[in-house]
Amino acid sequence: MTATDARTLPIGAAFDRMPFTRRHLLIAAALFIAFVIESWEQLALIYVSGDLGDDLGIGPAGIGVVLSAVAFGMIPGSLVWGPLADRIGRKPACFWSLLAYGVIALASAFAPNMATLVTLRVASGLALAGVYTITFPYFLELLPTRSRGRAAVYLSIGWPIGMLAAIGASVTLGHLGWHIVVLASAAAGLWAFAIRAWVPESPYWLAARGRQDEARQVLRALSSPDADATFTVATQRVGHPLDLLRGRLTKITVVMLLLNFAFNWGYWGLQTWLPSLLQEKGLTLDSSLGFAALSALMMIPGYVSASLLTGRFGRKKVFLVYVVAAALGGLWFALADSTFELYAGNFVLSFFSLGAWGVWNTWNGEFYPTALRGTGYSWATAAQLVATTMAPSAVGALLANATGFTATMLVINAFMAVTALLAVPLPETEGHELE
Repeated sequence: MTATDARTLPIGAAFDRMPFTRRHLLIAAALFIAFVIESWEQLALIYVSGDLGDDLGIGPAGIGVVLSAVAFGMIPGSLVWGPLADRIGRKPACFWSLLAYGVIALASAFAPNMATLVTLRVASGLALAGVYTITFPYFLELLPTRSRGRAAVYLSIGWPIGMLAAIGASVTLGHLGWHIVVLASAAAGLWAFAIRAWVPESPYWLAARGRQDEARQVLRALSSPDADATFTVATQRVGHPLDLLRGRLTKITVVMLLLNFAFNWGYWGLQTWLPSLLQEKGLTLDSSLGFAALSALMMIPGYVSASLLTGRFGRKKVFLVYVVAAALGGLWFALADSTFELYAGNFVLSFFSLGAWGVWNTWNGEFYPTALRGTGYSWATAAQLVATTMAPSAVGALLANATGFTATMLVINAFMAVTALLAVPLPETEGHELE
């Protein structure tokens, strides 16, 4: 049923003939910067951890606690913000989350001791979890059906840009102390006002709440030719978290949670300890930062290539190929016995693993109906963050027990192989309307 033969149609059909416009580019820019901020926050202190430890008088164990505090706070935060976004809307969830994060980050810059800093970073994680959880589902619900995969993968490029910004801050601001880097994080919270000004509420969410006139208004702004129809939705009932474990969604949810954990464990296990692992191979700290920066640059063409391919071959095929290729790159990196092989192996790993992440960030947001999309993505985020919290300590324990570079990398790489296996039973969503 289309708008040409009826005035009533599913809300997802209003996106089938929608063009990709300048308004979509503005929305993409606003949410792209939000994703850069998320990446920045999780990585910035890693590169100034030495100054942090000296200033607060704490050793590697204490630094590890500080670095993990944001991720620890984001775990319960994501489980709160996802369902909240399903209830109050995508836009207010993003706005209040990012604004609250900025305020708490500002306070943490003046923390006098480790205990205060950890407490405030846990609180900032609770706040940041909202925009971290809802950015991708929000973007997906504003995109034309045929552009959804390509555009959402481009949004993922915000991650390496944030990583480069964190490295750049450590180089340009690091000599001023870790406090300055945290103050820059606090200033980023002001971007909440750009999101409020530029990004409309999701028409899917508005239609599901019975707010037809507002949904039509947003669709007109997005140039949908079907904006004047009356829209039907799968359900107007706000989803309950346990609905994720009922009926056909049970298998998807279980596999999705395991995949998010395994995939993020492999990524964070490497990223958190990459400088230390490289120094074990003979690189200096400055060389290690340069290595990390080059790795981040290699992520960008990985995202771009995945974006170009996912619309043609679908989410599943591209994801599987990229994860397997990343695992092979990780194996090359683990077994490297020369500087060239070290660089080449990690560049292959970076290119394909982050290209796969771009596809996964999109695919992961398409499994659930509107009533559960925020909640489903929040569970996915929580699984990722559990891995983010556990992986640094686990890899640190391997290094502390003198396991060695190669063995440690092979353990990290095994999680990539598990990720590929878990993706096999998941359904393809390329070209499908969102429910």
